[in-house]
Amino acid sequence: MHNYQILEKGKPLHQAAKAIVLLHGRGASAKDIIGLADAFCDDSFYIAAPQATNHTWYPYSFLAPESQNEPWLSSAVATVKRLIDEISVRIPAENIYIMGFSQGACLSLEVATRFAQQYAGVAAFTGGLIGEVLKPEKYSGNFNGTPVFIGNSDRDPHVPAERSEASARLMESMGSLVTHVVYPAMPHTITTEEIKTVQRLMF
Repeated sequence: MHNYQILEKGKPLHQAAKAIVLLHGRGASAKDIIGLADAFCDDSFYIAAPQATNHTWYPYSFLAPESQNEPWLSSAVATVKRLIDEISVRIPAENIYIMGFSQGACLSLEVATRFAQQYAGVAAFTGGLIGEVLKPEKYSGNFNGTPVFIGNSDRDPHVPAERSEASARLMESMGSLVTHVVYPAMPHTITTEEIKTVQRLMF
């Protein structure tokens, strides 16, 4: 199970007007991802990046049967949900951004959609909803116009573009405004073009 370890940056939570939650990818760390905030945040932001135990949110592919990724997947979801709930005591959800890369992108979408409400924005840099098949009954709430960005390559080795597209459709059905972009031959990384798109859509 994941230890609750949060790397913080920016304005103290009790003084901040906005917040951003950043989720790292497999094999990476909170320290790796927290610098992404520099592209989006001014000095009004509380910035938080949870650290996955052993640098992995769940052991197998996000397309594996969910039972194979337990108990780590449920623990990962609970970790991120706890962080959002703690932030929400001080900052309303409509002023909270959730972003992640790769495995963290999948977790970002999963948590936001399981507990859909109006967020400031959700950005998945190479990601999709988690599970062998998508199960709409697993998700609840309404995004109430939350802007969502899902970027992917047309040939990513870990995240099929088809799953990103299906995730976008499901999230749209729950009231989000999704921008899904498939980039030709994009490497497995966060690109400047993706960052500029998110800046334009959400900030």
